[in-house]
Amino acid sequence: MLHDPTDPHPPPEPTRSRAGAAKAVAAALPVLASCSGPQSTFTAAGSESESILHLFYVMLAGASVIWLFVIGLSLYAVRSTPARDGARIGVRLIVWGGCVFPTVVLALLLYWGLEKMPGYRRPADGPRIAVSGERFWWRVAYDVEGEPGIVKSLPTGGVESANEIWIPVGRRTEILLGSPDVIHSFWVPALAGKTDMIPGRVNRIVLEPLVAGVYNGVCAEFCGDAHAQMGLRVVAVPEAEYAAHVAAMAEPAAVVSGRGVDAFLGNGCAACHTVRGTPAAGSVGPDLTHVASRLTLGAGLLENNRENLTAFIRATDHVKPGVQMPAFGMLPDDDIAVIANWLGELR
Repeated sequence: MLHDPTDPHPPPEPTRSRAGAAKAVAAALPVLASCSGPQSTFTAAGSESESILHLFYVMLAGASVIWLFVIGLSLYAVRSTPARDGARIGVRLIVWGGCVFPTVVLALLLYWGLEKMPGYRRPADGPRIAVSGERFWWRVAYDVEGEPGIVKSLPTGGVESANEIWIPVGRRTEILLGSPDVIHSFWVPALAGKTDMIPGRVNRIVLEPLVAGVYNGVCAEFCGDAHAQMGLRVVAVPEAEYAAHVAAMAEPAAVVSGRGVDAFLGNGCAACHTVRGTPAAGSVGPDLTHVASRLTLGAGLLENNRENLTAFIRATDHVKPGVQMPAFGMLPDDDIAVIANWLGELR
């Protein structure tokens, strides 16, 4: 409705308040959106993450109670006068309100939190998987045996893969964590807390997913140029599906001859990568025996398809700056396409 300019009583202008409210809502939306998803600590899908989330809410409630009490006490102190409130009341407020009450609440929260910690390290009853954080990807080995060594940090043997960890739902899977180069940190927010990966040392974490799904993991310790692009995927599946997946990973490559293999070997790729069933036996980079079956390329960076495979081979340093794999843009387009097509068949 249009306002009459001759009206001596114009209506109020609510636009500023509405605009302010709209801005506040717009600012809050990204925060609210970040509270869910495959990489959110608020999407608890594991026994440990569920316990940690519960601990967070209880600690938040306790801290809120202390904060409200102290703020109320401060307001009372500001409004009080010597004539109305004597020195004795002031001393009581300081002792009981400022010291005793926060100490008791914090002590109860600390006791309750510490009591939960042994449950986070209950023995595993599922598979044993070794994960090595390397710049800037994850070496994964299923069903490893033996004790970790000092030089390689992690046990040898097992079925090797990279950048993707499959674990059974409802089982406590022990993850052995190490690194051959610098300190990394293994963190799958939806399943458990962070654990450092330190050269020359093996740390352990137990993952017990309660819900099947794909969960994002990250390196939570700065480790170099491509640190922010060092991601992984944890795939939680029923136990039978997990066993079938590991058995399939143990098989040699699906295609072990042809133009793709020749181009791969002829251009030096075998110096860094292994493809079981072919002469390629490099150990510097990820095992590519079943690379086409993985969800992503470049440690969680790109969707796994032929186009992205081609781009990654041609301009690795542009796709993932800081990565230690050299780019092969100097190769003829036909050679790059042949290699990418062959890798795309390795399921």
